[in-house]
Amino acid sequence: MSQPTLTDLKAFRAVAEHQSFRRAADLLGVSRSSLSHTLRSLERRLGTRLLHRTTRSVSVTESGERLLLRLGPLLGELDTLLEEAASHGGKLTGRLRINGSEAAIRLLLQRVVPAFLARYDGVELDLVAEGKLVDIVEQGFDAGVRLRETVPKDMVAMPVGESMRFLAVASPGYLEGKPAPFTPDELAQHDCIRQRLPSGKLYRWEFQKNGQEIAVNVSGALTLDNSQLMVEAAADGLGIAYVPEPYAQPYLQNGTLLTVLEEWCPKISGLHLYYPNNRHVPPCLRAFIDLMRELGASNK
Repeated sequence: MSQPTLTDLKAFRAVAEHQSFRRAADLLGVSRSSLSHTLRSLERRLGTRLLHRTTRSVSVTESGERLLLRLGPLLGELDTLLEEAASHGGKLTGRLRINGSEAAIRLLLQRVVPAFLARYDGVELDLVAEGKLVDIVEQGFDAGVRLRETVPKDMVAMPVGESMRFLAVASPGYLEGKPAPFTPDELAQHDCIRQRLPSGKLYRWEFQKNGQEIAVNVSGALTLDNSQLMVEAAADGLGIAYVPEPYAQPYLQNGTLLTVLEEWCPKISGLHLYYPNNRHVPPCLRAFIDLMRELGASNK
């Protein structure tokens, strides 16, 4: 029996971990047909079936589970050794994939990315901005950036920048001739621009003052799923929006928007970069984290 190659074993690990030929093929940079051929050849060489395949799903067989249990740590250690050897040999190379919200990626572009690319010109930086929260391991990302409250509990998380607030904002034109709300309950008397979350649910506006916490299901004729669009709609006089402060700040500075209920809008834990706790940290991600700390982008 000919011995499987390192490429064969990494291909199996990718498919087994992601349970998808499409995702594994994208991660490895090969076609799905080529990857399928590689796995079938591996199974023939080992004389056992490693994967259950249907038209809709992929799962690991009992033999595949046993192989993956031993293979995962071995390949992880080998990856680490090769990456460390490459970094000690000179220039850091590789690819770093980070997923985050639009606001999170924008913050990285402002605070870290220019210096990182200038220092590590051998690293390919792949940043993906999307509204929905994804499983970064399943989707093949090295790290993610989200609000701390949305980071999975089994992840290592470090702050990116300072704490932040959500602010209720409205245009002077909208507030003209009508009393501004002084308590969250008074939002029922106003047109509110509601937010639909990636899950499809409507976001309940959460306020806090002197230890009192209130969550309000606001009403309004307009619902959006993008903070920037919500800010623009509020600036156009379409109602009150509740958005992260960085989105509203330029409009507050030029007077296009005004805050309401500001004393009910305390600071919360802001954006955090997070990554798996049970895996080695790739050199490219470690360099990114170290630079964040060096630049003061993280106060951890």
